[in-house]
Amino acid sequence: MEENQREDKDNAQTDSSDFTSEDEGTDDYRRGGYHAVRVGDTFKTARYVVQSKLGWGHFSTVWLAWDTHNSRYVALKVQKSAQHYTEAAMDEITILKQIADGDPDDKMCVVKLLDHFKHSGPNGQHVCMVFEYLGDNLLKLIKYSDYRGMPLHMVKEICYYVLVGLDYLHRQLSIIHTDLKPENILLLSTIDPSKDARKSGVPLVLPSSRDKSLFECGSPRGVKTANGDFMKSQKKKIRRKAKRAAKGCAEKEASEESELEPNTPRTPESTNDSKSKAGDLQIHATTHATEGQMSSLDGVKDNHQENQSHKKGSRSARKMLLQSVDLKCKLVDFGNACWTYKQFTSDIQTRQYRCPEVLLGSKYSTSADLWSFACICFELATGDVLFDPHSGDNFDRDEVCSC
Repeated sequence: MEENQREDKDNAQTDSSDFTSEDEGTDDYRRGGYHAVRVGDTFKTARYVVQSKLGWGHFSTVWLAWDTHNSRYVALKVQKSAQHYTEAAMDEITILKQIADGDPDDKMCVVKLLDHFKHSGPNGQHVCMVFEYLGDNLLKLIKYSDYRGMPLHMVKEICYYVLVGLDYLHRQLSIIHTDLKPENILLLSTIDPSKDARKSGVPLVLPSSRDKSLFECGSPRGVKTANGDFMKSQKKKIRRKAKRAAKGCAEKEASEESELEPNTPRTPESTNDSKSKAGDLQIHATTHATEGQMSSLDGVKDNHQENQSHKKGSRSARKMLLQSVDLKCKLVDFGNACWTYKQFTSDIQTRQYRCPEVLLGSKYSTSADLWSFACICFELATGDVLFDPHSGDNFDRDEVCSC
């Protein structure tokens, strides 16, 4: 089973991360394991061009890709190549096809499989699945709330879409998701619209026409970054302007200080102000060591205050984005899904969302998903996981769960 990337709580999907959260490591890049994908690689005779990495799991890696046939972004899932991973992928495709066939109008809040194929590489033959490209997951939404929980009206709206999806899976298709968690529920858009790749309407990476043949055999050569040179020149200009502005500001402050007459009395306010400016511009008095030390200390204090205000600004910006986010969402990741009448394993669900019957080794059905759903509701409303078991000297986390 694909274990939760938050086994150490704040790995938080970490789309980012240390080994436990965002990096799958290198051990499984071998025969039977992951396929080594690089930005600019192409799949299915150059139809899909890899743009960036979206995430990973025990079974696969997932990539943002550009569909050159339909001029749109897609999510490309590349499965490990060992036989049992290939079999699991074929079961997932069967389930995804059933989901898509029963929802032609795309109203059931479940991700859509757009294409699938096999790709040969140094580590074997990998099943690849192409999905509609969605947005951020609910864990990122929880992080935007600073783990303090979201307003109940937002929680209720999210719950509506999740329940639409679960009702469709359970009642109409007899499918159990078996791994419902915030990471596996995706918004249709990004929380911060400025970070949505779809806004540009064009891919960042394209195979050049001169080297297209190289891309057809999976080589990243010939990749060119759209407006890459433009971006470099713009950054240089910005840096030059910033240096000039800083230099001009420093000269102005120094001239203002020199204009003060030696016998001009200073008020406490003017003294503090000049110290603050001196700290910011790294202009230190040289006539008295004590004054120089105080200026340095004031500079540290100002930097600390600046950092604090920046944090407050970031928090308020996140809060504003959270209030305006589109909460429509879909259920994703059916790599562990099964049918009520055909189950593949008794070891299901990520530990923090695992239901009592699974912990006890009893039979399970669609109610297992509803237990996970209730845990997610609590997490959305409070920012905390409802159950967060930890191991001890004489017991592991699974034993804690089953106590």
